[in-house]
Amino acid sequence: MRLVITADTHVPKRAPDLPAPLWAAIEEADVVLHAGDWVDESLLDAMLARSRRLVGVYGNNDGPPLRARLPEVARVELDGLRVAVVHETGPRTRREERCAARFPDVDLLVFGHSHIPWDTRAPGGLRLLNPGSPTDRRAQPQATYLTARVAAGRLDQVELHRLPPR
Repeated sequence: MRLVITADTHVPKRAPDLPAPLWAAIEEADVVLHAGDWVDESLLDAMLARSRRLVGVYGNNDGPPLRARLPEVARVELDGLRVAVVHETGPRTRREERCAARFPDVDLLVFGHSHIPWDTRAPGGLRLLNPGSPTDRRAQPQATYLTARVAAGRLDQVELHRLPPR
């Protein structure tokens, strides 16, 4: 199962659309995970139309229309892998311990908000992934998103994709 993991897209405030390489990856993926800050419903509608399966949550920049359509936390099982998606996890200090306590029943936590790529493990094995942002790199050298594969309850081939400057 091929995954695309993205967050903090901020379309159309930070970019008029998603970068073409991300759209291509979305169209090829079996599942797309979006960890919030869509900003506009039109992007949600476009991703629903162009993806096979979309699992998303709202972020702090998402207003009432998006909050009416998306949960704050999404939980899904993907080929035996227990996944949670959330926008905010708080400060980086002690993030792993805090998230392991908040999500004791999952194998993978996908989060956003910081626009900083993140890939760590918490005590007990919870994996935390943040894809960064494909449209608003902030202090990062490049805009980013992630791809990965899931098979028989295992996540592997996690790859950070760096996008060319706009």
